[in-house]
Amino acid sequence: MEPPNTTTAAPVLSDGVVTLRPWRPDDAQAVFDACQDPLIALHTYVPVPYTVAHAEGFIAICTAALTRGSTGASFAITDTATDQVLGSMSRFPLDGHRASFGYWLAPEARGRGVATRALRLIADWTLATTEAIRLELYTDLDNPASGAVAERAGFVREGIRRAWDIGRDGQPIDVIFYVLVRPNA
Repeated sequence: MEPPNTTTAAPVLSDGVVTLRPWRPDDAQAVFDACQDPLIALHTYVPVPYTVAHAEGFIAICTAALTRGSTGASFAITDTATDQVLGSMSRFPLDGHRASFGYWLAPEARGRGVATRALRLIADWTLATTEAIRLELYTDLDNPASGAVAERAGFVREGIRRAWDIGRDGQPIDVIFYVLVRPNA
């Protein structure tokens, strides 16, 4: 893995197979195409129906957060060789000693270890550049693939939190939390 780039507000992280880079306006079509996938709509809060304008707005928000120095960061997950957009990896703004993450993959990128590599990159970068002690993410109970990504990236299943989130229908949903604690913490 390349060392984290901590000299700019918009780092580029890569392990030679996948790269996390800031979103660019020309990524909007790839985001739009990926967000047509019913699984992304099921397990995230992307608008339904999802339009190109939504994709452009998403990229604009992600870019603004990086340039204003937020502790949150959202990256395009890309194929290092081709720069093809494979998905999204985000760190939400730090909450004290906690950092939280979220991700989605385009259908054609699934099952190749892409999300695991991307999660390791952003987790390593977070540990190298912040004082965060607890790294966490949660998944829907019916999304075991996302939980498997977390576990392969070194996160440990912590347990189910009842009524943690609210679904699109306004009803509470249970989620599974995964955590990675800073070594020697």
